[in-house]
Amino acid sequence: MSRVFACALILTAALTASAPAQEVLRGQVWVELEPMPGQFADDPAPPDIQSLRRRALEEASLFFSKMIYGWSFYYDIGERVRNIEEELELTPLGTIPWGDPGLFATDAGLRDQRFYVWADFRPNDIQQRWLNTWKSGTVRSAQAIGHGPLGGPVEVSDWLTIKQAALEDAARSAIRTMLRGGERNRPKAAKGFISLDAFPTFWRDAGQWAASGRFRVNITEIIPFAAY
Repeated sequence: MSRVFACALILTAALTASAPAQEVLRGQVWVELEPMPGQFADDPAPPDIQSLRRRALEEASLFFSKMIYGWSFYYDIGERVRNIEEELELTPLGTIPWGDPGLFATDAGLRDQRFYVWADFRPNDIQQRWLNTWKSGTVRSAQAIGHGPLGGPVEVSDWLTIKQAALEDAARSAIRTMLRGGERNRPKAAKGFISLDAFPTFWRDAGQWAASGRFRVNITEIIPFAAY
């Protein structure tokens, strides 16, 4: 399939066969130089610059994945009076592995005991189609903060999983806030899709990781209490 034909398929709705300028996604991540719980647990010695760079790009890959593909979700808002537990099921819709040819480190530096990296990602045609779906009229924006452990049991012991837990809690908060603000009658649950709009920010807050993220949310189904 030619590049012109692929672009024409993507842009059918716009009725044009001309290829747009390639979109470049950009974000900054940082890695602590001092070991954090779960961060350098398997390292025999403090990591060198190349190891820090790889860790930063692995984290950037996670965020670019959530910006392009996002998750599908099922969210049960929960209610204490009825003994219904809050529950969020997030299913990743795609991943960008470290080493993807579209991923680049464009700038790096040391500051305040952290190694900072600016990362760029150049999506291919298929990934650009995914990005375009997050810009449709049915998708709304939401800002939220979530929390996760600094360290813990085996299932949340590696540094990237720990940060992802805080990010997914922020996604839960974004969905919950949107449901509360957009529905007259409090629903029981909702289904839909959610993605990151930009790289999140992280900080330590009272013994936990805190993550602040801006999300794009597309709620496709509202499930009322009357259905149960």
